[in-house]
Amino acid sequence: MPGGGSKFATVWVAISCWTAGDGALHLTVIIAEVTSLTTAIARSITRPGWLPVTFGTLLAVLALTASLPALSAIAYTDSQRETIVELVEQLEQRHYAKLTYDDQLSSMHLDNYIVSLDAGKMFFTASDLADFERYRRTMDEDLHAGNLEAGFAIFNRFQQRLEQRLSSIVDGLDATVAAMDFTIEEDYFLDGEDRPWAADDAELDDRWRRHLKNQVLSLRLAEKDEAEIVPTLTKRYRNQLKRVKQYNHEDVFEIYANALTELYDPHTNYLSPRRSENFNINMSLSLEGIGAVLQIEDEYTKVARLVAAGPADKQGELRPSDRIIGVAQGEDGEFEDVIGWRLDEVVELIRGPKGSTVRLQVIPAKSPTADIRKEITIVRNQVKLEEQSAQKEVLEVPAGDTTMKIGVIDIPAFYIDFDAMRRGEEEYKSTTRDVRKLLGELQEDGVDGIVIDLRHNGGGSLQEANELTGLFIEYGPTVQIRHSSRRVWRDGKRVRTPYYDGPLVVLINRLSASASEIFAGAIQDYQRGIIVGDRSFGKGTVQTMVPLTEGQLKLTESKFYRISGDSTQHRGVVPDVSFPSLFDPEQIGESALDHALSWDQINPVRHRRYDDVASVIPEITEMFRDRSINNPEFVYLEEQVGMADEARSIKSLPLNEQARIAMREEQERKALAIENRRRAALGEELLSALEDEELLEEDEAAAEDLAEGEDKRPDVLLTEAGNVLVDALLLRQQRFAQHTPRAAQED
Repeated sequence: MPGGGSKFATVWVAISCWTAGDGALHLTVIIAEVTSLTTAIARSITRPGWLPVTFGTLLAVLALTASLPALSAIAYTDSQRETIVELVEQLEQRHYAKLTYDDQLSSMHLDNYIVSLDAGKMFFTASDLADFERYRRTMDEDLHAGNLEAGFAIFNRFQQRLEQRLSSIVDGLDATVAAMDFTIEEDYFLDGEDRPWAADDAELDDRWRRHLKNQVLSLRLAEKDEAEIVPTLTKRYRNQLKRVKQYNHEDVFEIYANALTELYDPHTNYLSPRRSENFNINMSLSLEGIGAVLQIEDEYTKVARLVAAGPADKQGELRPSDRIIGVAQGEDGEFEDVIGWRLDEVVELIRGPKGSTVRLQVIPAKSPTADIRKEITIVRNQVKLEEQSAQKEVLEVPAGDTTMKIGVIDIPAFYIDFDAMRRGEEEYKSTTRDVRKLLGELQEDGVDGIVIDLRHNGGGSLQEANELTGLFIEYGPTVQIRHSSRRVWRDGKRVRTPYYDGPLVVLINRLSASASEIFAGAIQDYQRGIIVGDRSFGKGTVQTMVPLTEGQLKLTESKFYRISGDSTQHRGVVPDVSFPSLFDPEQIGESALDHALSWDQINPVRHRRYDDVASVIPEITEMFRDRSINNPEFVYLEEQVGMADEARSIKSLPLNEQARIAMREEQERKALAIENRRRAALGEELLSALEDEELLEEDEAAAEDLAEGEDKRPDVLLTEAGNVLVDALLLRQQRFAQHTPRAAQED
């Protein structure tokens, strides 16, 4: 055993422990050593004085291993011992949170590690958990000394349970499915974390029976051919079993290490040598892919976000929180079931050369069950810088008896061509350069105000966030950066230069993050414009990469603060006027992540306030509410939000087939009613069912129009942002008129 003493002593102690009743944990130690021990013992038999002891030991080992299940224990390496010592040292010395890995954190580490292995509480029993208690207050001392025994022993127990369970499922699946009765009343609970650990194997058996029954019912309701259900599930679990047997010491170390790093914050992660090339721990697909950031949730691969202007974003059907359950290559390739797969394996399957086609089978985010599936075809491509460039358009917004022209600048990312800049090229591309040009063109068109659209903008270059803010203020700081050393740096516009001083609105949503939040926060703090939309993501931390003996540590070392002193972390930017959002804040955003650093404040920076925005917000908000009540598209959006909230509140699903069908039909009736209310308000023909051929044709036509840049359904949120800007303009004009002397008005 790595880090242990004499091999003979190790085995003899392990055998003694096993006979004392706690051998399940130590059997893996024996198995890991048995090969080398057999040789060592055999060599010692001829040595004087050793024959009785070593021969007895050999017989004990052989007798013991003969009765053990056929699994191979995973052991840690000396280089991993060095790596974990370095990792703990870096966390304690350099992480922003300044947490010491002590007994309290050791206890949390144990709980987090167990959950990371068995989040659904489907493998371990209460007796396993009781056995693991021995490590609760000792893992901190162990890791400081490079001892990884706890992590590997617990994992080997988990692998044993996992292999046994999957083998049992595969062997008995035919009989299990044949015995299922879909007429009895029973439920399947969706969130395994809410239930206690199973008391014994019998309780686990029942959980698995319901789990399998739910999978079979979902396949039946998804119109899977009855004869294909058992083969589909058999293949799924055989694949999972195959992957279980492929776990190695790198995998175990990475899971164990990340169960600790995640306690510091969700953006601090250990990357194994195999994964250290991926700086995005959320497993962003390569540039030659579909342009999506994926994560694992339970046994599903979930879409965390889409890369702006990427193939999936432009295709338009894939959405954040959709769950990918199947991947197929080409136009007619067979779907590979990816439920239960590792994230890196799913990523590899979705990756592919530019111009090739990948088909995804997904469960839509809005579906409360796994019964509804859709197929999405995406042509892989590179995410090109020019396709992420800022774009402009002009909205014509009614304002009483007149119409106002509102310029819109859509910024999908904060980009800069660093290579071209370093080469000294004068016309290198950047967000600020492109927006400056678009601003000039819109002003020449005679627009009355500007809307900056930052929806779905996940950030990018901090330099560009600062530079872009400089286009809308004369000069001054933009952001404060506080290091783990507690030193504070300030960055922003240092030289007074011309800037756009006209009316400004910034539109954000839950997927506006990082650099987007710095820009929106600065505009709000300077009272330079009005922020509208949904509360932003809340990602206000800065990471750095630290090389280790093996792999790398992505470490949160600094934190962003606004010039008001408020952090953007966790809370995000709160809009002045809030629009409804389809994004669930409990699923998407920094506040949805476990162990996220909290919101706090530091000293503000003295700064100019360009307008008295706060004084007009109550009136603008009231005008927005009055208008949205009578806007069919806004009512439709709010009703969709309500329906999504209702679906997310479902905690269990019926395993009675008729009850499940009734549940799905009720969801469809509600969706149809919402759609028809919108159509009635707009004077459009009503639908008799959501599957109406007419609706499908309209969807196809809308997709074609979108691809060709022709007319499409109005963007209700963007239109409303324009309305808010017009409201602000009219209120400003009214106030100016009230404060202007009568003689001046007559002149």
